[in-house]
Amino acid sequence: MAGNPRFLGRLTDSIMISRLLPGVMSRFRGAALRWRGANLRGPAWLRAIEVPRQAHRIMLGAGVALDRDVVLLVSGEPTAPRCISIGDRTYINRATFIDSVESVRIGPDCMIGPFCYITDHDHQRTADGRPAGGPLVALPVTIGRNVWIGAHVSVLKGVTIGDGATIGAGAVVTRNVSPDTTVVGNPARPLRNS
Repeated sequence: MAGNPRFLGRLTDSIMISRLLPGVMSRFRGAALRWRGANLRGPAWLRAIEVPRQAHRIMLGAGVALDRDVVLLVSGEPTAPRCISIGDRTYINRATFIDSVESVRIGPDCMIGPFCYITDHDHQRTADGRPAGGPLVALPVTIGRNVWIGAHVSVLKGVTIGDGATIGAGAVVTRNVSPDTTVVGNPARPLRNS
């Protein structure tokens, strides 16, 4: 059977189709996002991602790769300017959630691990610190170029992460991170050399 040319031909065809189909689906997803108003500045690798609303407030740079189950959630006024911007050649791994009402900017050449949460807002609080209704409290998030973010990281509102920084797995980033710095922990703090 293995030496049968007909079998080998079918096997080769199956392999070719299995390699081509993800690329075709990625192009289809990119075309659908463009049709919904997203700004794609070049080819992008888009797995089964989710953009529930306001795609017109999203910009993806050339060579961006968004893996399976990445969510780009834009809330707030639909007439507001672009809200989520992801730079050229940035890779975002599976099940990462980017939640923005004002501005989340991710620079080029970043690597973001799986199961991360990046947000530029939270809820108002009562005098005793409990979450309250009303408008969301938003502050922009900026992630520089060549940043590496490990798995299960949370980046909260108002944070700027400098170029070349590394965020260790599981960190909760609540304040700015200097360029070329490694931070770990909850809340994230610079890693000390031993």
